[in-house]
Amino acid sequence: MNEQRVGLVYGFAAYGMWGLFPLFWPLLEPAGAMEILAHRMVWSLVVVTVILLVLRRWAWISALVRQPRKLGLVALAATVVSVNWGMYIWGVNSGHVVETSLGYFINPLVTIGLGVLVLHERLRPAQWVAVGIGALAVVVLAIGYGRLPWVALTLAFSFGAYGLVKKQINMGGLESLAAETSVQFLPALAFLVVLGARGDSTFTHHGPDHAALLATCGLVTAIPLICFGMSATRLPLSTIGLMQYLAPVFQFLIGVLHFHEAMPAERWAGFLLVWSALVLLTWDALRTARGFRTRVPLSPTEVAAPSPAEKGAR
Repeated sequence: MNEQRVGLVYGFAAYGMWGLFPLFWPLLEPAGAMEILAHRMVWSLVVVTVILLVLRRWAWISALVRQPRKLGLVALAATVVSVNWGMYIWGVNSGHVVETSLGYFINPLVTIGLGVLVLHERLRPAQWVAVGIGALAVVVLAIGYGRLPWVALTLAFSFGAYGLVKKQINMGGLESLAAETSVQFLPALAFLVVLGARGDSTFTHHGPDHAALLATCGLVTAIPLICFGMSATRLPLSTIGLMQYLAPVFQFLIGVLHFHEAMPAERWAGFLLVWSALVLLTWDALRTARGFRTRVPLSPTEVAAPSPAEKGAR
């Protein structure tokens, strides 16, 4: 099996697991979203620490602690991804699976918007059209829901902001997860201790099976990230960009087919507009990448270089 095929296997595994998350979080009930979130933070650090011990990858820590600005960015990333994780868990367990999928469909459009507003990037005409269609979709969905789709928007903007901060940090997936969960660990542990002292913790009151499921939050967070890292070093960035839509597609199908969430006509219209914007974005990205390859042949070093893409949260 060649490297590209191996990359595809790892990529499908990563995005497939992320896409199946809506089936996992309900298994952790009766734990509430905040308790699940705290366990995810605590056990993720435990798992990633074990992995780093096995791999003996510690050199990055001394370099990180000598960079106050980078430490501040790590703390900011940890805060933003906490909002994303918490909203996603709450959304799934509160019957908003379709709307959570919408958040990750909208995310590429939000990322483009942040690039323009924060990094002063210039958009191509097709990108402007896609962003405009996305904005129209939000209006249509707001009319359909009778409110702004705030679960989707919170997920899209928090993950977009997370990506923006991660771009400045420039760390590997495992190292980044370790640094961010180190920031999250003490507040999460304190929350769980207080919850237990009040007698409201489900970890010790609903049997060993429930406790074991809560503890697997760390593996559920780390394993897809590891698979993604194995994929990203073997596949072109354009392929990774296309594969990222697998997760929200799975989430959408689970919401509609498994949880039987309502999809009235105006909601279908909004989703169709979002999907149209994503098709336009994808077409433009592939066309631009093809034109760039035609004009500027890559050097052997550039061909061999791993993709810088990174997906540290879901």
